[in-house]
Amino acid sequence: MATKVSICNRALASLGVRNRIASMSENSEPARKCNLILDSIIEEVLRAYPWNCATDRASLAQSSASPAFGYTYKYALPNDCLRVIGMEYEDSEYKVEGRFLLTDETEANIIYIKKIDDVNTLDILCRAAISARLAAELAIPLTNSNSIQEAMWQLYSGKLTEAIEIDAQEDTSGEWKSESWIDERA
Repeated sequence: MATKVSICNRALASLGVRNRIASMSENSEPARKCNLILDSIIEEVLRAYPWNCATDRASLAQSSASPAFGYTYKYALPNDCLRVIGMEYEDSEYKVEGRFLLTDETEANIIYIKKIDDVNTLDILCRAAISARLAAELAIPLTNSNSIQEAMWQLYSGKLTEAIEIDAQEDTSGEWKSESWIDERA
C-alpha cells in the first residue's frame, strides 16, 4: 500500500539518504523537510498534466454574481479543483479566474484535476514521478550537492515522461501530444 511515507522514503533512497522515516510527524530532518513540501509537490505534479487517476467531473453551482463583462455566467469551482481540463462540450468557451469558471453556458459541467489526499489512489507511475520531483526539491537541503540536484531533476523528467506516456494510452480521445517543456528538459 502506497503512503506519503513510502513516497518520501523512495525520494530519500534516490538521494542516498540512509535513514528512512517511519512517519511524517517524526522529529528528524528528512521527515520535517518532506512534511514541509510533499503536499505542494503532489499538487504541482497533478496540476502539470491531466492525469486519469486524478480526474473528476462536476456540475457547478452558478454564482449569484455575474462577471462584470466578457461572459454571462460565473460558477464556483469545487474546493478540490487543481485544474480545469475542459467542459462537457468541447466547443464551450470558458475562463478560470480565481476560484470561478466564467462562461456563456447556462450550465457548467466540467472535467477537472482534483486534489488527492490518499496517495494510494494515484497511479504507480504518477507516484514515482512525485517521488522523483520530491527528491529534486530535497537535493540541496539534504545533500548540499548541485550535481545530485541536477541528477534528480533528470530523474524526475524521465519518470514524468514515462508516466505521461502510459497515462495517455488509457484514453480513446485521440493522439497524445507531449508537453513542450517535457521535451525541452529531456
